[in-house]
Amino acid sequence: MTQRRMVVVGYHTAELVDIACVTSTLIMANAHGASPCYDVCLATPSGLPVTCGSGLTLQGQQALERLTGPLDTLLVSGGIGHEEAAANRVIVGHVRRLARESRRVASVCTGAAVLAAAGLLDGRRATTHWQFAHTLAARHPKVAVDARPIFIRDGNVTTAAGVTSALDVTLAFIEEDNGPALARQVARNLVTYLQRPGNQAQMSMFTEGPPPGDDLVKRVVDHVTGHPDADLSTTALAAGAGVSERHLTRLFLKHTGQTPGRFVRRARTEAAAHLLASTSLPMAAVAARCGFGTAEALRQAFVDLYGIPPSRYRLTQATALPSSSGDDAPFPARRGPVAEPGSVAD
Repeated sequence: MTQRRMVVVGYHTAELVDIACVTSTLIMANAHGASPCYDVCLATPSGLPVTCGSGLTLQGQQALERLTGPLDTLLVSGGIGHEEAAANRVIVGHVRRLARESRRVASVCTGAAVLAAAGLLDGRRATTHWQFAHTLAARHPKVAVDARPIFIRDGNVTTAAGVTSALDVTLAFIEEDNGPALARQVARNLVTYLQRPGNQAQMSMFTEGPPPGDDLVKRVVDHVTGHPDADLSTTALAAGAGVSERHLTRLFLKHTGQTPGRFVRRARTEAAAHLLASTSLPMAAVAARCGFGTAEALRQAFVDLYGIPPSRYRLTQATALPSSSGDDAPFPARRGPVAEPGSVAD
């Protein structure tokens, strides 16, 4: 193989960032010695220009209909036009055909809808942007949709979550093809984190989202996210809400998809992530302020949720760190529920 043929599929109102994160990262890898080098191509219906969701127009380099394999990687971008693309028999048919001639198949964000329409995700675990995960799961019951990770690899098919996760999955491909040293060099030159692990959660309790539909659950959620260092046992939460533990658990499962215990663990872990990124508080102090008995308990919860230890998270995520006095780092006001779409209760 003299070149790795990398084809990105675009269509009208595809997301420009989905496309550019892939193409720019691969070209950067070429500049730093990828071998074989990446031959990067944007394929569009009839090879015509496509107007992205941002309003900018990209010129197609090859006609999707005339493209033939073998290909190294076929990647379908997402965007606000993904539903029309997934309903377009020409696009879906040629994606299905080219997938048979590709070593790897991938999608970014809502591009998973096109792969699913082509039957390429049947019987596989897959992800997409959390906002569209329920729709994908409802329309394609043969696909095991998991909205939590940044990207999922199942066999030779990889699906990435929202928008900039295209960068994460492309760096992962570069590491697979050329080793970690080149992937790190490319990440440094792109001025991005070396690589977020694929199983890192894509949502945060501080991300805008609809509140729980039940007033009692909302009150408990507000208490949990505002007081992570309090006694948040199910017994204490139920007593504070004036209901039985069994009834509280039933309500949480219905409105957040999680038990109260799992909800609390995630809320505390994300509160710790906020402190790690925004303060210089010692690890033990972060653990105490977020309701973990020890720094080791914090580490275990952090690895479970983010796939990396808190020390590494701080190293890659921290920006300007305030002093560690404790009064200068309040928790941000809660803007949405902890539960991420697709979560499974314990």
